[in-house]
Amino acid sequence: MEKVTTKRMSLFSGRTHPALAEEVAEHLGIELGQANVVQFANGEFRPRYSDSVRGCDVFIMQTHCGHDGLSVNDSIMEQLIMIDAASRASAKRITAVCPFYGYARQDRKAEGREPITARLVADLFRAAGAKRMVSIDLHSGQIQGFFDGPVDHLTAMPVLENYVREHADNAVIVSPDAGRIKVAERMAQHLTDKGADLAFIYKRRPKGTANVVEAKEVIGDVDGRLCILTDDMIDSGGTICSAAEILMARGATEVWAMATHGVLSGPAIDRLKNSQLSRVVLTNTLPLPPEKQIDKIEVLSIAPLIADALNAVFDDTSVSEIFGGENQS
Repeated sequence: MEKVTTKRMSLFSGRTHPALAEEVAEHLGIELGQANVVQFANGEFRPRYSDSVRGCDVFIMQTHCGHDGLSVNDSIMEQLIMIDAASRASAKRITAVCPFYGYARQDRKAEGREPITARLVADLFRAAGAKRMVSIDLHSGQIQGFFDGPVDHLTAMPVLENYVREHADNAVIVSPDAGRIKVAERMAQHLTDKGADLAFIYKRRPKGTANVVEAKEVIGDVDGRLCILTDDMIDSGGTICSAAEILMARGATEVWAMATHGVLSGPAIDRLKNSQLSRVVLTNTLPLPPEKQIDKIEVLSIAPLIADALNAVFDDTSVSEIFGGENQS
């Protein structure tokens, strides 16, 4: 007797950003599964899948942020519990899909007696039952090594580059700090046919402070040019806004900001609204609530890239080929 097994894909979403998961499911041509997450009066979560996941390749998507009364910690815990439920329901393989990975900036000890929380979060996902992880533009490449299993590190660069191709010529791609020079250089190289050049801003972060950055000087020729600042995230907006000011002071005609993750916490929206930036381009890895939707902000969809990556994982084909091998750092 010969048995033929059929591979099945299941995609589920937590409550933080279901719109992105719906869009990914549409691109995959599947129905988004029902996790039926219940929150009890004391704040505890309990998911219960509507359909059997026995033997399935299960993808559980959750972006890590606070939204609709939930904290970033709630979003991580909800995803962990969903992974545990799928594991106990005999899923064949579970992949944690984290478009924005929480605690990514706590990836090393900058001073004594500090945690490395990015590693702790990775350990939690492994302990819950995740065999694989997918994330987009991690704050630093070494986080891939924190998870004890395969990590597919995606990048939003193709989406952002396409936007530049359609809307800008003869631009200068500007790194807001020394740590992002390699990414900015790669983008500039991809856009040489559009006349793109490279510059970067030297800045310093006062010791012992958080979300405080002082921009000091521009390295590169920006006089009379459109400058496009590129970063992995915009959080409080301090870095990007101070960078825009110094670029305009050095003769830039216009300054845009482009980032994968629009965290936009605290005073970010007011800062962006009152800044020298004329355009802020983000992707939808994080939800953008109505009160943060200002005219300067444009949101591009990352769903097709995620869908292509999940298809490759499901089919056991190369994810890095989608990005020409340039997604590893």
